[in-house]
Amino acid sequence: MAASIALIALALPAAWTLPESHGPPALRTPPQRRSVTGDLVSGLRAIVRRRPLLRGTATSTVSYVGVGMFVVYCPLVAERVFGDARHGALLLAVVAGAALVANACLARRPGGAGAPDRMLWLSTVMLATAFCTAAAAVHPAIEAAGYAAPLLITAAVVAGAADGPQLTALIAIRHREAPEHLRSQIFTTGASFKITGFAIGSALAGPLATWSLSGALAAAAGVEIAAALAYAACRAERPRHSGQAVGEPGYRGWIA
Repeated sequence: MAASIALIALALPAAWTLPESHGPPALRTPPQRRSVTGDLVSGLRAIVRRRPLLRGTATSTVSYVGVGMFVVYCPLVAERVFGDARHGALLLAVVAGAALVANACLARRPGGAGAPDRMLWLSTVMLATAFCTAAAAVHPAIEAAGYAAPLLITAAVVAGAADGPQLTALIAIRHREAPEHLRSQIFTTGASFKITGFAIGSALAGPLATWSLSGALAAAAGVEIAAALAYAACRAERPRHSGQAVGEPGYRGWIA
């Protein structure tokens, strides 16, 4: 906890230097009082009306049900494979590190206007693959053969390499599609859906783990497949640009 507080304190100087708003002073408008409920309703309407936003929100929300399940399972699979549940934190650190490296690599190779949409789908499929690999790692036959640890570490790396770009792609899609006057509402509403999906996955994880750990991980992979199907079900029109273009200064390609 002390280390967490220290790291947050170190971030304060950088946060203090962030600009309060974008654009020349003549175009800035004074803030208006809005209710949280009103913002959520406005954001939801905009998401439903714009198909790329609906597709991104539906895919990421369902996907985060599976991510919530996987986070709960990390200590359990660590205890099963490494003999100590505390190693679950190390698995999550591997996931975070892989996500950071993946985003850094993608930032150096910007794609076109449709790159975030393709990456959203690809990263979701990668998450399904990672969870399937983790399920195989805790299978008795794999454990008996001695391949459990390498498979589990591989699963964590693949999960991180998918989770980081998935979030970045989602942010890029929202930035591209959201009207300027509704951008904050859309981001707030979309984030609330993702948090809800994560909470649902965490709640489902416990009962499933008592049934079968490998089966529970396979169920998490099934959720990611459902998220990929949700992406395919929400056919989107050609991406439209609104507000600041993704390729403008301050962005690397589609990395927001």
